[in-house]
Amino acid sequence: MDNWILKQAALSPQRIAVNDGQTKLTFSQLVGQLETLAGKLDRIGALNGNRVAIMTRNSLQGYLMALAALGSGQTIVWLNWRLADAEIKRQLQDSRPTLCLVDDQLWRPAFDSEFVKFSDVMGITVSKKPLRSEFDPEAVASIMYTSGTTGAPKGVMQTFGNHLASALASSLNLGVTPKDEWLCAVPIFHISGFSIMMRGLIYGMTVRLVAHFDPQTVDRILTHEPVSTISVVPYMLKKLLDLLEQQGNRYNANFRCMLLGGGPIDRQTLTRCQRAEIPVVQSYGMTETCSQIVALNYSDADSRIGSVGKPLFLTQIKLADDSGEILIKTPALTPGYLNRPDALADKKTADGWYRTGDIGHFDQDGFLFVDGRIDDMIISGGENVFPDEIESVYLARPDIDEIAVVGADDPEWGQTPVAFVVSDQPLNSQDLIEYGRQRLAHYKVPHRFIRITQLPMNAGGKVQDLS
Repeated sequence: MDNWILKQAALSPQRIAVNDGQTKLTFSQLVGQLETLAGKLDRIGALNGNRVAIMTRNSLQGYLMALAALGSGQTIVWLNWRLADAEIKRQLQDSRPTLCLVDDQLWRPAFDSEFVKFSDVMGITVSKKPLRSEFDPEAVASIMYTSGTTGAPKGVMQTFGNHLASALASSLNLGVTPKDEWLCAVPIFHISGFSIMMRGLIYGMTVRLVAHFDPQTVDRILTHEPVSTISVVPYMLKKLLDLLEQQGNRYNANFRCMLLGGGPIDRQTLTRCQRAEIPVVQSYGMTETCSQIVALNYSDADSRIGSVGKPLFLTQIKLADDSGEILIKTPALTPGYLNRPDALADKKTADGWYRTGDIGHFDQDGFLFVDGRIDDMIISGGENVFPDEIESVYLARPDIDEIAVVGADDPEWGQTPVAFVVSDQPLNSQDLIEYGRQRLAHYKVPHRFIRITQLPMNAGGKVQDLS
């Protein structure tokens, strides 16, 4: 199939491809920039192999480096800049890229000759190098390492065909208009951010880059610029909602929705969003599926609070009879894990369904609700207890900023829930227990509440095992 970058330059040469708040590039200008950059990458030998690693913030330079490599036939190995040196080394040993391109602001003393600063690349004077005319649907476009909450991170391979299937399914749910502009405030080294980049190329849509999530900055952009869509996780949504309510503002007239993923959200917050006239489209997906495979649509967002929606076009979903595990089939699913030829097969059923590791249920109208991870499930007195449900209830309290619930061994019940709470106020355990009893079955109410200054997060932004 056509190289998406070149195709959009031919179809909509004057449409803005990317905007970082200081520089806007049309698709025609984008091609010129990428051809110049491809020549520079070729000169330093970055294009001699099949893979190029990239460590970057959400910067225009990082965006251009990635697309220059991609458009030149390279697989991008995305590196999370929050990783420790040893973690980066392990991922590079596993993926073996020709070079690792690094944002100057992320440079570290430990980096050797395998690493090249963006500024060193940009300083080269060389002729342009044309981009490849085609993308192979079966070629691996990107590799992302899973966050490894339960084991060593694995390199998830994502093909051009995977990205295309994901983007097409999303467009059929959300719709695509010529005025669309997607604000990317989530990291582009995660699938949530990189999928926005890829959709920008596939849809011919403007990607509005911001270096990192700052609530005031994002609020200003959503209010004063023609952004139509933003991808958020619950923490981001709550911060933006707080600001909107404090200031009494409304977002710009072109704004259509917040696409929400990345964890449980409480009902009270979604109700506040309704009052503030913020359409929130909940979704469900993973690195292995190139982002969302299940989502609500606009018409159901208000009436199906708590549901992640129905399977998007091209995606099949069912629940395992014995456990309620969510099983999927989709062309967006990874062809496998790098250097682990049997790992994908090990996660599939005999008839080819991919086991997500998540537990869920459908309501009577076929809307999916995600109850939690199988690995996180607490069995208390023979009852299955999911931390996500408990966390969602307690997050509705204004005195709780963050919470993580785990199972603790109990001689009588086997396990009982224990809550780790981030709050700027002293905790009254009895008050918290009584609050839970009014809203949850008694066996779901945490027996203990432990106040901590912050939840321990891994490099992927997920809570580490507290049990």
